[in-house]
Amino acid sequence: MPEKTGFKNCSTCGQMWFTREDLLYDPEVSLFGYQVHFLDRSLGLFYFNHQKDNCRTIFAVNVSEFLDLYNGPIYQENKMGDEDCPLYCLRRTDMRPCQLQCECAYVREIMQTIRTIHAEAEIKEALALA
Repeated sequence: MPEKTGFKNCSTCGQMWFTREDLLYDPEVSLFGYQVHFLDRSLGLFYFNHQKDNCRTIFAVNVSEFLDLYNGPIYQENKMGDEDCPLYCLRRTDMRPCQLQCECAYVREIMQTIRTIHAEAEIKEALALA
């Protein structure tokens, strides 16, 4: 029998998300952080926390899986280390958007989109339970 595959599996409890949308709209999953890849931003990792029952697993998904969630400008210059750089990319759990026209800024915007989708999922779940 072929093994089931999907977008992502939880290594602890076996939960499977068949599509990216299944993962993003799961109210038991939240974006936890970002690990920058300085040579290619799309190779960075988003960290998610699976908060189902006693699972509490943190797992990573490549940023490249979420690139289509952003349609704004992608800047070519890296501002990391500049005087006005807030160094957000060096703090794994800091998900604030960056105001610099830096090549890293688009990834931080994708994080905001993911957080918005997750908030919508939580609202829908709360309304369904009410």
